[in-house]
This record gives sequence, C-alpha cells and structure tokens, in this order.
Amino acid sequence: MYAVIETGGKQYQVKEGDVVFVEKLDCEVDQTVSFDKVVAVGTDNGLKIGTPYVSGATVEAKVLKNGKSKKITVFTYKPKKGSKRKQGHRQHYTSVKIEAIKA
Repeated sequence: MYAVIETGGKQYQVKEGDVVFVEKLDCEVDQTVSFDKVVAVGTDNGLKIGTPYVSGATVEAKVLKNGKSKKITVFTYKPKKGSKRKQGHRQHYTSVKIEAIKA
C-alpha cells in the first residue's frame, strides 16, 4: 500500500516505514504528525484518486529530526558591468518516518 501526500507545496509518494525529508514542520522530535492532504492511495484493490484529496484518508508519521541541509552557494552577476553578489543558503527540513496509511 502506498499514498501520495502533499506537504510544503510538494508531493511525496510514501509507503509504511519510509523516511522522508519534507519542508520544515512546526513540531518537536518524537511527536506524531498526521497528513490529511492525501492526493492518491494505491491498494491491492486498485488506485483511489482524490478530487483534489481522498476523503477520509490520512497518513500518520513520527518526527525523527529537524535540521538544515548542506549549504549551497548562490552567485549572481551581470557581465561587463562589474556587478556581482555571492550568497549562501541552507534549507530547513523535517525528517519524518511514515508509520501508518489509513485509507
């Protein structure tokens, strides 16, 4: 059984036991999170697709960690103008483990 959930403006295909890095959620470590924006659920009987979400379906997950990803360098410049800017960025994330898919 798998599900497609939507969180942080992105969609993720998840199964039970998967560890997923999602956009930062406002929750603590070892807290349980419920995703109710389930776009699709795939079971042995077939695929259920929501319009836009599957009614009554939820995905339960446990928060493992809140952190920052690796630093990336953002460098912009305008050629022949002597204008340049160097900037760094670290994206915040939340690591969650999928525990149950309730369709």
